[in-house]
Amino acid sequence: MIFFALTSSTWDGLSDGVAILIIAALLVVGLFLGYALRGLVGRWQAAAIEKRMRLREEEAESEIKARLKEADIAARAAVVKAKEAFELSTKKRREELQGVEERQTQREANLDRKAASLDAREAEVGAKAAAAETAAKAAADKNRTADDRLKALARMTHEEARREILRQANAELRADAAILSRRIQEAAREQGETIAARIVADAVQRCAVAHVNELTTATVPLPGPEMKGRIVGREGRNVRAFEAATGVSLLLDDAPDTVVLSAFDPLRREVARRALTALIADGRIHPASIEAAVAAARASVEKSNAEAGEAAAAEAGVARLPPDVLKMMGALAFRTSFSQNVLRHSVEVAILMGTMAAEMKLDVVKARRIGFLHDIGKAMTASTKGAHAALGAERLKAAGEPPDVCAAVAAHHAEPGTDGGVYGVLCAAADAISSARPGARQESVSDYVQRLEDIEKIARAHEGVTGVFAVQAGRDVRVLVDPVAVGDQEASELAGEICRDISARVTFPGMIRVTVIRELRCIEYAK
Repeated sequence: MIFFALTSSTWDGLSDGVAILIIAALLVVGLFLGYALRGLVGRWQAAAIEKRMRLREEEAESEIKARLKEADIAARAAVVKAKEAFELSTKKRREELQGVEERQTQREANLDRKAASLDAREAEVGAKAAAAETAAKAAADKNRTADDRLKALARMTHEEARREILRQANAELRADAAILSRRIQEAAREQGETIAARIVADAVQRCAVAHVNELTTATVPLPGPEMKGRIVGREGRNVRAFEAATGVSLLLDDAPDTVVLSAFDPLRREVARRALTALIADGRIHPASIEAAVAAARASVEKSNAEAGEAAAAEAGVARLPPDVLKMMGALAFRTSFSQNVLRHSVEVAILMGTMAAEMKLDVVKARRIGFLHDIGKAMTASTKGAHAALGAERLKAAGEPPDVCAAVAAHHAEPGTDGGVYGVLCAAADAISSARPGARQESVSDYVQRLEDIEKIARAHEGVTGVFAVQAGRDVRVLVDPVAVGDQEASELAGEICRDISARVTFPGMIRVTVIRELRCIEYAK
């Protein structure tokens, strides 16, 4: 435009040289302006390109971080999944190995126990030397082990590192589980013993039942010496008829004015006593009258048994028992166990079970029923073979008692193959409390001393025992053992073996506690 303006307006007034110079100057200026404009545009384009590159770099970095995070999560998930698969695959193998280890440990323990008396001193010296050497190397080994471990980890592959991490985690979890299990067991044992002691103490304090001691003989007074001749009869026929009808022996020579009835069956003895008393009161004694008097006495005893059973059931708080069951329970009034009247013992067990069941929020009515009926089998053992617990359970089942009641009665002595549930355990506990409480049972001094000697002899026969002391009237046995020959684990096993031997070879009321004492004393003298 400038060029054309000049040419159009001023070209005519200027010379050719000046016009050329002007044109040249204008061309130079135009070239300069074009170059400057091109540079400016180039810088703008470069800045835009650089900005786009930075944005792309940032997006690439974000994408790389996201993919790395996803890869890390996937790797951790894979590690967890692999760990679970490894644990599942090795669980069965660990159980098998554990069983093998336990059996091997038991064999080694038996062998070590036999050889302990010969090499115990050498083992003790070796242990002390090993402990001293271990203590001396502990500080240096700790640092060296840490360095070696770091180097080993640095050279591991991904799979080796994963296995090492799983091994460490498994070891830590096992240690934590063992500690937690021990704490739970200790807490449960402490709480269980406290609660059980409180329940038993409360039941014993709230129960007070009298016991009657029976003998194996009974005496019947005579109104005069001539009555003894009537009882004997011609050539002793009346005595023979009486003994045959009752199964009781008559002793006529012990005292001039009394007759002694001797029999181990207290029920027969009571029938004979009532029959002989009725014959003496009537005065007519001959075989026919003897048979009639014995039949009347037997009917009277059965009636009194039913009345005694009904009264005892009312005292125990047990209702709706069949008449034949009440009659059998009343017959227990004539039976004793270690001089303890069985019927009074049944009433006491019912009261104890009811009290403990109430404390444990169980069915008190059912507990009292089980406790009252638990020894009904003792009324049958004179004519039926078998343990009284099993016989009683079968008789109650035939009488229509519930299955759980029959099961608890069958299991109150923990016979093999019986399971009475919680009521069976309660019945066994109440039975032991009633039998073992002071004054419940009596025995002769010779039997008592013999039982103590038998218990001490059984405990002393085991290997490693150095002394046995039966205290608390034989209810607590203290066993001292050689600390070198018997270890901590062997001491626990020894206590169980002694308990099993005593239960199998000695008859005793209640329970006997066996305490194994292992004490190691190290004595040195400073000079």
